[in-house]
Amino acid sequence: MRPLSFAVAALALVALIAGQQSGAAGTIGMGVVGILLALALFRSTEIDFFLKIFSGIFGSEYVVFGAGALLAQGGYWPQDWMAAAPPTSLATTVAVFGILIYAISFIPVVQRIARISSPYFLSGEATEANLWFLGRYRVKLGHLAVALIVFLVVLNQAQVGVSLRLNFFYRDFYNALQEKNAAAFWEQLIWVFCVWAAISAITNLIEIVAQSVLLIRWREWMADEYSRRWLQNGTHYRISLAGTADNPDQRISEDTRSFLNQTYSFSLTMLTQVSTLVSFSIILWNIPVAITVPGTNLVIPGFIFWATLIYAAAATWITHLIGKPLIALDFEQERREANFRFSLARLREYSEQIALMHGEPAERQHLARGFHAIVSNFYQLMWRKLKLTTFTLSYNQANVVIPFVLLAPYYFAGAITFGVLTQVSSAFGRVETAMSFFINSYQSIASYLASINRLTTFETAIAQAQAANVGDKAIHRDPAPDRDVHIGGATLTLPNGAPIVRVDDLDLGQARRTLVVGPSGSGKSTLFRAIAGIWPFGEGKVGIPANAEIMLLPQRPYLPQGTLRAALAYPSQDDAYGDDAFRDAMDKVRLSHLKDRLDEVDLWGQRLSGGEQQRLAVARALLARPDWLFLDEATASLDEKLEGELYAAIDKSLPETRVVSIGHRGTLREMHDVVVTMEPNEDGTFTPRMPVKVPAEA
Repeated sequence: MRPLSFAVAALALVALIAGQQSGAAGTIGMGVVGILLALALFRSTEIDFFLKIFSGIFGSEYVVFGAGALLAQGGYWPQDWMAAAPPTSLATTVAVFGILIYAISFIPVVQRIARISSPYFLSGEATEANLWFLGRYRVKLGHLAVALIVFLVVLNQAQVGVSLRLNFFYRDFYNALQEKNAAAFWEQLIWVFCVWAAISAITNLIEIVAQSVLLIRWREWMADEYSRRWLQNGTHYRISLAGTADNPDQRISEDTRSFLNQTYSFSLTMLTQVSTLVSFSIILWNIPVAITVPGTNLVIPGFIFWATLIYAAAATWITHLIGKPLIALDFEQERREANFRFSLARLREYSEQIALMHGEPAERQHLARGFHAIVSNFYQLMWRKLKLTTFTLSYNQANVVIPFVLLAPYYFAGAITFGVLTQVSSAFGRVETAMSFFINSYQSIASYLASINRLTTFETAIAQAQAANVGDKAIHRDPAPDRDVHIGGATLTLPNGAPIVRVDDLDLGQARRTLVVGPSGSGKSTLFRAIAGIWPFGEGKVGIPANAEIMLLPQRPYLPQGTLRAALAYPSQDDAYGDDAFRDAMDKVRLSHLKDRLDEVDLWGQRLSGGEQQRLAVARALLARPDWLFLDEATASLDEKLEGELYAAIDKSLPETRVVSIGHRGTLREMHDVVVTMEPNEDGTFTPRMPVKVPAEA
């Protein structure tokens, strides 16, 4: 960026010198604005990369257009191409854009947008691009994204240029009609309108393709990136415990889609509108219509331009006053909609339990309350949108006649021609549309800001969950020098900081089979979660054997969607084991009746009973053969006989595996070598006492 700033500064100095020598105010203005742009570019190393892309585009365009304008003024531009020589106003315009990019980089909401957007354009991942005339080739994802956004910006600027050329067509076309000049009429229609209309259509088609490629690749990257960060090292579990971000599924699926679509739309659309505003404002300024201040001889030039500016600015401010509450209402509506969807999904997940309890009336009441919250907020949204739409519709209807009302006296007085009247009407419409961008997009902007807020809070929740594993106030897992799991001098707390377990010295390697017992709420499962590395709340260290495979089976197993084979192999891929290994494990856990359904796709979490699901989880352990197997009441849904058979299968099939269990049944004691007891302390916490050997007669 800084080399570009030096190039811009050098060109700006040349423009200042040339302007001083020739007395051209436009060239001097180009030089002054260029100096400001060079300073902005020099300082732009501090802004996010997404904004740097636009700064780089405008800085490069200033050099190209400015150099062309100076060459034309110096007589070095080809005479046959003088009509295509860029004016100094074009270089000045893009310089203003570059300065504005640096200026808006200090706005907090723009900083959040740029911070969320920048990682995609900096991505070093390899991807495959396909340009029909170049074929397929490998490129960095970030480089492709930057190329696409640069191409689309330039294409949008070209479309503004086409619109500008067509505006002059309208002037000449209607003048030809007024003068009944048939030759000029057909020349304008065939050689001007048809050519530029075709260029406009082609560029719009190209834009659709390039825009679609950029957006779908961007969405794919964002969904993958947020999913990775959410699922990394149990972050999703810690977020759910802390309750810092509701409905992560909506934020990953809906909010990322909404964010990137609207970021592209607003950035490119706003750029187009600003380009349109500048280009067509020049037309309005140059219309030979002025107004004299009553009682004086002071003439105000550019009457139609100032009228348009004041008209649109006043309407924009009124729109903001009416529509400001929409931002908070949109955010709340999204939250309530997501909560309602989650309630429906949870009802489907627990349909059997609800049916057994005949809980349908209670569920209907819960759903009704959830939807009533949606309806209540919806009506507030509706009335606010109604007020806003009433104003914007009235404003847009008035726009049709305003330019004719302003210029009619000058037309009837013969000061302007019918072609000029039509040209001004068209230019007024384009300038007014550009300045009314905020007015017509306010509802979309409110929704956009809500998506930004939801993604920002989601990122904050992820960062907080990941930070819970960092620092002294956290539970850390460290490699142990031996093959044992050891905890010493650790305190486990709830997410709110309340202590629940204090561990003085606990070595789980004294026997191959260890049973942990204690009253409900004594922190047995929390202790297991700390060993598994997903419970960061507290302080202290857990010694884990280096390179040891640890598997924890909870009381309620998770069965992913898909085939039974995939459910058995989880968390490995479904092709990690052969058919014989699957069937052998199913025989050992008494699931032989399902052996012929390995490749059947079903909702196995609903299809299998609680006992069958627990047996399937044990089959996973038999397949995975971990070094340490922790069973958190993982056989509680089985009868004592079947429970004993499963422990016997584990003991026989996994002779090298250390087994640590949580359970309340007395029969479990005879299946283990030692017992760890959770004993209460005076402060309400519990401490696991050193293992006591099970009596031989037990």
